[in-house]
Amino acid sequence: MKKDLFILAIIAAILIFISGGVKIQSVDDYYLTHIDDITEDSQTVFLSIDCLTLLDNLDDLDPALRDEKYVPSDGVILAVTEYVLRPNDTVFSVLDRAVRHNRIKMECIYNKSYNSAYVQGLNHIYEFSAGPLSGWMYRVNGQYPGYGGSGYKLKDGDVIEWKYTLDLGRDIGGYSGGFFNGYGR
Repeated sequence: MKKDLFILAIIAAILIFISGGVKIQSVDDYYLTHIDDITEDSQTVFLSIDCLTLLDNLDDLDPALRDEKYVPSDGVILAVTEYVLRPNDTVFSVLDRAVRHNRIKMECIYNKSYNSAYVQGLNHIYEFSAGPLSGWMYRVNGQYPGYGGSGYKLKDGDVIEWKYTLDLGRDIGGYSGGFFNGYGR
């Protein structure tokens, strides 16, 4: 009997310890934790995601993706949105916060050779979804940097644009010898 009470007391203590350290939150609260409130003193950046190239080329797109929920009628997946710039933020870290907050599906892999994340897909539109030369590229302040977004450190006022290309960037002004997301395939 004493042994059973002792075991029960230990189990109760463990449960109290665990429950005290676990923060339980709703799904909505989880997504909101990735966004900071913008104040007068905040440094900020701007981010947008578009697939404008697909609007005139829907025939190139996988038929399963020819839907408004994947390719909006205006081609804008995320309109220009302002985000707080956190210390050491990169193009990729801001994208990651934005897609989580806006519940935009993103799939990426980490490439050790280039020490960067490679964005394979956004909003269910992936590399090769519209042909062998299609995929996602980013630019900052109108320039395609030619390296992965995880390595691009941001500064106050930077404007980040994620764009879908059908032709290795030639169609969006970002051809750099076959580089997507800043590194080659």
